[in-house]
Amino acid sequence: MVSHAEQLIGYNIKTSRRIIRFLAFHLKEEGITPEQWTVLKRVGESRGISQKELSARADKDQATLTKILDLLEKKNFIRREANPRDRRSFLVVLTEAGEELKQTLTDKMEILFAGLLENTSDEDLAVFLGILDRINGNIANNTTS
Repeated sequence: MVSHAEQLIGYNIKTSRRIIRFLAFHLKEEGITPEQWTVLKRVGESRGISQKELSARADKDQATLTKILDLLEKKNFIRREANPRDRRSFLVVLTEAGEELKQTLTDKMEILFAGLLENTSDEDLAVFLGILDRINGNIANNTTS
């Protein structure tokens, strides 16, 4: 028998997958995936970011991030530059085309997410985010590496 908690978490996983499909549909015309968008957005939040820091901020493992960066670089949205503080690493920066795409998609994503949150009060959203924070904290506290 499925527990109530398992059912609720499963429902949220289903919602997460539906959101990703929704975003993929709307990002397709830009030639970018939701995962690529996440990385592009995080790169655009700094004037150069190491792959290690980007991995943490985008919540992507190193192998996945490398593949995404390779694709974004091939599309001329990012470039890798030598890191003046550490010769063993490089910094990821947006190209002019990447900056333009980030600006276009930032506006588009704000509209899309506003639609997803329609009929949701600020109070309900605060409770929802608080619960997700607690669940994420519980996962972090119960995960052994």
